[in-house]
Amino acid sequence: MVFKKNVRKINIFSRIFITTVLFTTTFSSGLVAQEQHFTFSGGPKGGTFQFFSGGIATLMSKYIAHTEVVSHASAGSVENLRRVNAGEADFGIVYSGDLYLGANGQLENDTNRYRNTQVVAYMYGAPSHLLVREDSGIQDVAHLVGKRVAVGAAGSGAAATARRFFESLGLWNRIQPHYVGYVEGAAALKGRQVDALWIVSTFPNATVSDVASSTKIRLLDLHEASKRGVLSTEHPYYIPVKIPGGTYVGIAGDVMTFQDSALWVAGRHVSAEVVYEAIGHVYADYGLRFMHATTPSANTMSVPTALTGVVTTIHRGAQKYWTEKGLNTLFANGNFTGSF
Repeated sequence: MVFKKNVRKINIFSRIFITTVLFTTTFSSGLVAQEQHFTFSGGPKGGTFQFFSGGIATLMSKYIAHTEVVSHASAGSVENLRRVNAGEADFGIVYSGDLYLGANGQLENDTNRYRNTQVVAYMYGAPSHLLVREDSGIQDVAHLVGKRVAVGAAGSGAAATARRFFESLGLWNRIQPHYVGYVEGAAALKGRQVDALWIVSTFPNATVSDVASSTKIRLLDLHEASKRGVLSTEHPYYIPVKIPGGTYVGIAGDVMTFQDSALWVAGRHVSAEVVYEAIGHVYADYGLRFMHATTPSANTMSVPTALTGVVTTIHRGAQKYWTEKGLNTLFANGNFTGSF
């Protein structure tokens, strides 16, 4: 009888021990294997934003343990700003200008302040091009008074940038803006239906190259022209950039202009640890090689240029990473005054 009681006690203790071990193992495994899921808001399918969002999502999913990042198409910069701000997406690509205007309640027809979308890093620049026919006699922006300018499709980023530029010089109401896309605008310039064509894009731009291959053109200096107005003070997110001579057929000399900056952003709700680790992989040698192979526009990505065009709040995880790399993040608190 004593032996049977002891056996029963041993069996009870064994079952308790096994149950405890199984519970502990299952609970621990659940913690270790728990996946993080994030969404990355990109841009129109086939567009440059989508290449960047897809590339970064791939790197994060591959190198951050138990993490899945899915890239989603979107209408572009402003939609990404709003989605990330609302927590509907965790990451996105947003133009510095839209980020600045959104943070200050100055987006067109939108006075909401979008302060939960914060900067992670610079991706690439989108310089403004202003083309005229070489035989037009137009040598300066001031010569466009009374002229027809194809500024981009209605509601496009190009058209918004054109308006800001010409308004800063007091010229917007003195030109004739034509709201047409790049292809239509190029055909109109070739056919003399417009006097100038405005394009905002990385260079070399295919539309500009196409026009230059069949029509002698001139690219106007927009940087010097901007100094005659208030572009740098009212729109501090625009920065000077040079289009090197030889980029386009017939344009031998360098041309100075200005650009907006496409930025990788994250929601304030995303932890500093996740953002810090993500940057570490994307800006490692293997990460940059992958991004450069994903799209030629990523060739400007590097540690030294990582805060180009940033004039709004930097995510706390990014602040930690870039400070460790020796970059100045003081303007994350609003101390940046522009670089024109």
